[in-house]
Parts: sequence; structure tokens; C-alpha cells
Amino acid sequence: MNRHLDRDWERGVIRYPDPAIETIEPAFGKYVLGSAALERLYTGARWTEGPVWFGDGRYLVWSDIPNDRMLRWSEETGTVSIFRSPSNNSNGNTRDRHGRLITCEHATRRVTRTEHDGRITVLMDAYQGKRLNAPNDVVVHPDGHIWFTDPGYGILGNYEGYKAVPELPTHVYRLSPDTGEATVATDELVMPNGLCFSPDYSKLYITDTGASHKPGHPRQILAYDVVDNARLANRRVFCDMGKALADGIRCDVDGNIWSSAGWAGESSNGVHVFDPGGQLIGKIHLPEIVSNLCFGGVKRNRLFITASQSIYALYVETQGVPFP
Repeated sequence: MNRHLDRDWERGVIRYPDPAIETIEPAFGKYVLGSAALERLYTGARWTEGPVWFGDGRYLVWSDIPNDRMLRWSEETGTVSIFRSPSNNSNGNTRDRHGRLITCEHATRRVTRTEHDGRITVLMDAYQGKRLNAPNDVVVHPDGHIWFTDPGYGILGNYEGYKAVPELPTHVYRLSPDTGEATVATDELVMPNGLCFSPDYSKLYITDTGASHKPGHPRQILAYDVVDNARLANRRVFCDMGKALADGIRCDVDGNIWSSAGWAGESSNGVHVFDPGGQLIGKIHLPEIVSNLCFGGVKRNRLFITASQSIYALYVETQGVPFP
């Protein structure tokens, strides 16, 4: 049993300070609330992904990829309901500057936008006449451009999409939702996965889960400079994940990176927190492999975590980056 998780989830008994929160460097202490504990909000999915917070409705939406649905948790009532089913094996989600939902879909191999009236607009499903692999995760720049990864996990088998032969290399794309014009931001990663901008949008962080596809591949989070809001330069290693794999990532207002971690044994499952220089300063241990996370809540100080079959949440003493 992981010493950080000596709790009874069924009875809901958790002692303070929560042993699931591990301070590795003193700098992490300022973000830990002594009377806030890791909570499991829901369990019963197959593989949760793509959490996105709707502040105007006070609810969280996420993908349950193998079950081909999106679920919604209400902060006011604590209830979970179906947001969309079928969902085309949706994966990553975010919102644009107008509050519209942007979604990566595995089954249809496309990126879509849900309009305010519920209509779904296809933003991109091909590049240079060839079908996308299976868009994975997505972020939106303040200028409106959509940046997304396309590693192709959704076409590797039939569990999270439909098995198919890839037509394109694994790219990170920058897409104009107004014109439909797309460019390849980088083609250097084996399996580009999660991504997030720094608070000032001058850097883009990208996880490479190539080790799941290519044994021995480095398990790293990479950093790029964003030049003229349009292209990437100066690739470098932001941090090494050790034996763990980083999937989804988010940045807080202080420039710390909160990364999912897993697939390296019980002690690695959870959230790893790195300071702006790439030093590991803290961990949040979970009993399941973490896929993704986002900040939300009324004050943007609640970390929502998608982990295998469940959804977890933790109040922290920082905030997610506000969208301009």
C-alpha cells in the first residue's frame, strides 16, 4: 500500500494534512492547504480524459473515451450526468475566447467546435488532403488560434476509436478557426500529447509519450519559445519525468507546471508539480493512473484530475491561468 494513500474512500475518512500531498521542495509548501484533502468526485468510467471547466455553469465536463461519451459534474449539486453521447470517442477539450467548447475526436479524426446553440462545427479533419490521425489534446491562444496534438492513439486499436493506418506523421498543429488554414507547429516529437502555454503565452510546453510507442524513448516535457504568436523555436527539455509518463499538463499563474504522471508503478501515479525552472517540487499521489487535469471552481483554485476510472479534485493555494 502506498504510504501516501492510507485512506478509506468508501467511508470518506481523510486525515489532515492529507498524506497524498507530498512536499519535495520547500517552494511547494505555499501551494498546499493544510485543511484541503484530495476528493474523489466520481468513479465508473473506463478511461477519463479531457477535463474542461465551465465557470458560467459551474460544472466540469470530461471525456470517457472507451464508453464514447462525455460526462458533466455539477459543482452545485455534486451530481454527474451525460453531457454528450455518443461523443465520437472524444479526448481533449478546451474552450475558446467566446466560451465555445473545442473538442478532439478520435472516431471521426477531427477537431470540432460546439456552438452556443448546440450545433457542431468541424474545424479540421485533414491536412494537405490526408486525414488526421486522431487529435488528442488542445489549447487556444488569446489570438484565437487553436493548437492541438495529433499522435494517433485513437487509430492504434478499436478500444478508443477505430483501428486504421495513419496517413500523416505525428504533428502539433496551429489552426485558424476563421479561415481553416493550418500549419505544422512541430514534427519533432514521436507522440506529441498534452500541451499548455506559459502565463504570458511566450512558451508552449508539450509532453512526448513516445515511450509508450517506442521503448527507451525519453520521458520528458519539452519547452518551446512561441515566436510572433505563430511559430515555435528553441526546443529544449523542460523536465525529465524519470520512469513516469506525462500526459496532460496545465500551468498556474506562477508558471509552475502541473503534470499528470503514471505508467511506472504505484508510487508514480498522480500529479507531479514542477517550478518554472523544471525542478520537481511536489507530488499529489493517487490510486489510479492520471491522464489529465485542469483548474476550475469559482476562484480557479480547484485542481480537477481525470484518473483512469475516476475524477478527483483538490483545492490548492494557486490559480490556473485566466483566459484573456
